[in-house]
Amino acid sequence: MSNTSPKQVRDVILDSIADGVFTVDDHWNVTSFNRAAEQITGVSRAHAVGQKCFDVFHANICQTACALRETMASGRQRVDRRVNILNSQGERIPVSVSTAVLYDEQGKVIGGVETFRDLSVVESLRKEIDEHYTFHDIISKNHEIRRILGILPDVANSDSTVLIEGPTGSGKELFAKAIHNLSRRARRKYIAVNCGALPDTLLESELFGYKKGAFTDAKRDKPGRFALAEGGTLFLDEIADISTALQVKLLRILQEKEYEPLGATMSVGTNVRVITASNKPLAELVAHGTFREDLYYRLNVVRIVLPPLSQRREDIPLLIDHFVRKYSVQQGKQIDGISEDVLSLLMDYEFPGNVRQLQNIVEHAVVLCRDSRIAISCLPAELLQATSGRHRAESNSATGPLVQAEAATILETLQRHGGHRAKTAAALKIDKATLWRKMKKYGITYP
Repeated sequence: MSNTSPKQVRDVILDSIADGVFTVDDHWNVTSFNRAAEQITGVSRAHAVGQKCFDVFHANICQTACALRETMASGRQRVDRRVNILNSQGERIPVSVSTAVLYDEQGKVIGGVETFRDLSVVESLRKEIDEHYTFHDIISKNHEIRRILGILPDVANSDSTVLIEGPTGSGKELFAKAIHNLSRRARRKYIAVNCGALPDTLLESELFGYKKGAFTDAKRDKPGRFALAEGGTLFLDEIADISTALQVKLLRILQEKEYEPLGATMSVGTNVRVITASNKPLAELVAHGTFREDLYYRLNVVRIVLPPLSQRREDIPLLIDHFVRKYSVQQGKQIDGISEDVLSLLMDYEFPGNVRQLQNIVEHAVVLCRDSRIAISCLPAELLQATSGRHRAESNSATGPLVQAEAATILETLQRHGGHRAKTAAALKIDKATLWRKMKKYGITYP
């Protein structure tokens, strides 16, 4: 080994690493390029060394937000930032990069080092998971939602009326659109009307249309939503809000398949599939006498009840990931995900606004995010205010149910892995530092 140069020793060490590693000088020229880097990029070491790093990688952040450039300018390391590079065949390769600064003995910056891990297999698995849990824009692995999705093709193949019940923001219209898109009517129009957004007189003219001269401002004939949806699907949202008089007219349409536009003297036939939705249980309104029983049974041929997001918490990480990717693209940002603290907060939150509220929270966070991961500071102030009191109470109580459950899970996982910290952290899908912090917080010791 006495005849082995420091450079040879360095190359042997770098070639033993599974991740790609390269170094640059202070002019961005590649000075070393290990074997894994060759395998991932398809670029040989002989070709890469001496080239500018951006000419080797062609990453999507090279010109605008280079992680290594940011590190060398600020001195702060970057860890696990997800980017895309192009290999020698021009194929897109997703990688996770980490960066650090190289200093000389006097503390002067002389270059930088970047490691990158090929995420192609991870990305492929993620796509498989997305496809498995995604159905016509509906994202879920909740057993009740999956059961509903299982019957949706059969529901779509019929022309029966469908009643979708669920709390506000739970995704009722997504299911209505999925039924339409799966049906024989998919090539015809899908028309949606929010019955709660219009007063009764306007809603009637919107649904049935009117003839010229039907009232003072009726200068010409206007087709209603039933006419516009002819041959297709009409989705009536918040059906519980329509008046008793309008309920009678809607019942006639469902029974006789015809209606009269305002000011008309003859009935008009219709071939429209009706899907309705309500955030109030219609059966209770029938019991209280505010909704017609005969109309209820006409609407309730097929009934779908959507659970609130608080009852399908296993979907929260899936939905967050989907919304982060969606809004990152819209905002032109490279955001990899959310911090563990944010995920913990959102997993514990009750979400009175359901999926729509979660979507708005993530969009707000993406707009404010300046890093590769969404932090607590990016969340809406009203959300932090709503959760701060509860989190303080839980942190001051060592006997809270959430605390007990988390502590028990950590201890059980430690026991299952014989106290091995790395395996325990991997099983819990957290890093070792987080595991150590939680063990210290809960007073958990294990030999």
